[in-house]
Amino acid sequence: MYRIFKRLCDILVSGLALLILAPLLIPIMIGLKFTGEGYIWYKQERVGYKNKSFLIWKFATMLKDSPNMGGGIITTKKDPRITPMGGFLRKSKINELPQLINIFKGDMSVVGPRPVMQRSFEAYPPAIQKVIYNAKPGLTGIGSIIFRDEETLITNVKEKGGDTWDFYKNTIYPFKGKVELWYQANESFITDLKIIFTTAWVILNPESQLVYSWFKGLPKRPF
Repeated sequence: MYRIFKRLCDILVSGLALLILAPLLIPIMIGLKFTGEGYIWYKQERVGYKNKSFLIWKFATMLKDSPNMGGGIITTKKDPRITPMGGFLRKSKINELPQLINIFKGDMSVVGPRPVMQRSFEAYPPAIQKVIYNAKPGLTGIGSIIFRDEETLITNVKEKGGDTWDFYKNTIYPFKGKVELWYQANESFITDLKIIFTTAWVILNPESQLVYSWFKGLPKRPF
């Protein structure tokens, strides 16, 4: 019953959000059309529910050929491939709002583990790969809250001359996997509501540690 109720809520919330946010989304679309390289949407294949691929929607924040330029699939905070509007859209998380379309279609849910590219998926330990997307991927999730400063972490590693991919594979992804297993063990309507509220809270209060006082038994980030 929880999954059925969650799907109904996803349809209702995403549909209403698209209507309510239209006055914000339309000016952004116009701004993107006339800045950067003039394209609005960024669609990319991601691993989703039951490890099946789908196309995720975002506002375009980087140059079209950015995956083939220096840096590859890893984006740092000061990445030169980010477009003029891209920095603001990424920092505010507004670039993620087109995923409301994915939610309405059923590719995603409002709350769940973030969907990743195949190469990133393979960075998860094998045991995590088997189960992480037993929950439908989400617009936000417990991992998104804990790693809201992910670009800053990667930027710091790069500036110190470290291997950013090694940091992802051996530090970030193993811990993200543990966090998402915690979510599956504690998945409920109340947990989802608390994650949505906490997501909004940490956007406004980036240094807040509310997540650890609100979610009992959540693995604490060791770095």
